[in-house]
Amino acid sequence: MKKKTSNEQEIKKFSDLASEWWNPKGKFAPLHKFNPVRQEYLINKISQHFKLNTEKSSSFSNLSILDVGCGGGLLCEPMARMGGKVTGIDASKTNIEVAKIHAQKMKIKIDYQNKLPENLTNKTFDVVMCMEVIEHVENVDLFVKSCAKLLKKNGIIFFATINRNPKSYLFAIIGAEYVLRWLPIGTHDWRKFIKPQEMIDYASENFLLHEETKGVTFNPITNKWNLSSDTSVNYMCCFKKN
Repeated sequence: MKKKTSNEQEIKKFSDLASEWWNPKGKFAPLHKFNPVRQEYLINKISQHFKLNTEKSSSFSNLSILDVGCGGGLLCEPMARMGGKVTGIDASKTNIEVAKIHAQKMKIKIDYQNKLPENLTNKTFDVVMCMEVIEHVENVDLFVKSCAKLLKKNGIIFFATINRNPKSYLFAIIGAEYVLRWLPIGTHDWRKFIKPQEMIDYASENFLLHEETKGVTFNPITNKWNLSSDTSVNYMCCFKKN
């Protein structure tokens, strides 16, 4: 039987919530709160890597950008507004339909496809984003390998996920799902969380060079997420391909 990265249970979980993607007060409210910090980080890193001036409109116009596990398109749209040629893929057909409808409403051109990374062939991208998706896939090895193959030489790739330790269980599972109810119970499986060094090892096996790892922490006083050196719960890794 051919290996694949999709997990049917995970697809159903997010398909059932698909109508909520663009509601900042709905089931994805925590992601809407989280989105600005990751969006800013991605734009800054991409600009630095390709030596682009973000003050210019359409500064990403020469870049092809892939968002793997794009959901409703929360990252695709800002990248497209920067001028990027954006492709968004997701294992959930429902997610893709929601993303398409919203992009049409916003008059933004994005190529949305109901595909897995291993099924996207004959195409490579300058930028690949794999944000908060790897902890939901069936086969991590195949997922990283498939995403790495989609990256052009001299391209840049991002993986954002959650560390695996007692603190992340307390904060990301007990706190976020059971106490604060930020996320529906069962959104995450702690056993699928990935330690930063494990993420670096997966990437290295696929000839990706580690650029940096940044933590993302929540400040309850300001009610905002911020970049941090603390990678004990949420973190983002950046890699390049020579």
